[in-house]
Amino acid sequence: MSRPTVGIVSPGAMGSALGRAWAAGASDPDEHRGGGDGARVVTTVTGRSPRTAALAEGLELLSDLAAVVAASDVVVSICPPAAADAVLDAILAAAVEGRAQPLVLEANAVAPAQVRAMAQRAAHLGFDLVDGSVSGGPPTPDGDTMLYLSGARADDVARLGASGLRRRVVGDAPGQASAVKMCTASIYKGTTALWAQALQTADALGVLGPVLDDLAEELPAQVGGAGRRIAVATAKSARFVGEMDNIALTQAEAGASAELFEGMAAVYRRLARTSLAALSPEDAAALTDLRDVLTRLRTAGPRPVT
Repeated sequence: MSRPTVGIVSPGAMGSALGRAWAAGASDPDEHRGGGDGARVVTTVTGRSPRTAALAEGLELLSDLAAVVAASDVVVSICPPAAADAVLDAILAAAVEGRAQPLVLEANAVAPAQVRAMAQRAAHLGFDLVDGSVSGGPPTPDGDTMLYLSGARADDVARLGASGLRRRVVGDAPGQASAVKMCTASIYKGTTALWAQALQTADALGVLGPVLDDLAEELPAQVGGAGRRIAVATAKSARFVGEMDNIALTQAEAGASAELFEGMAAVYRRLARTSLAALSPEDAAALTDLRDVLTRLRTAGPRPVT
């Protein structure tokens, strides 16, 4: 397709950054999976917060979801895991109503079984769905974020040039890309939950100093960045609860026990009730003092998380 249009639903930190990566096109003119001037990238921030509107800077804003779907060759769903089904249904309804025929990229952190069901639902209405999962932070021009893809039309998405975004097709069936995400996130976010639990416990029992000294002998870099890592994860913790639940379902489907990540979901549920969870991820990233972060974890936040 010549200069395709990509629609982003919804333009949070990750969705907006993905959109800008596609808009910029391939950073390497010799890259075999894309190039040119980049895609036209559209989204809508109608009804969204001022923060979301600011995050969407650089993307072309349209009036509503229907306009985004109607304009797009590829519609990307990237939202909190709990909203993934509802967002897909809204995209499909808008496409049917507007007689549009976009390719849907389902890029949420959900279990493979859910993605397979979503692909079947899309196919029933005559739409193709590609499974996608992001490993790493929001892409930047000099970054190295990975987008895993699977499905019969995964190559169509992989061919979209993108700055700072590597693409890897891992199979031809929906669910395979999400399986990669469920496994990698279990390590990355599971260990962050473990750090939060261990260091908060050490602080409460008055042994934080010797615990950090011991850990620093084997894990100096991780100890040095522990405050920021826990702060940013806590700012995203309400979203991470659903991701941990999906990892638990994935592991159970694979024959492993679900209990470990049911426990990780409980950790993030607790973190989401602290005052630190009320910060934006951008503000949380500025917190580097571990003791300050642990103090904030002892303070109740403004709302419960179910």
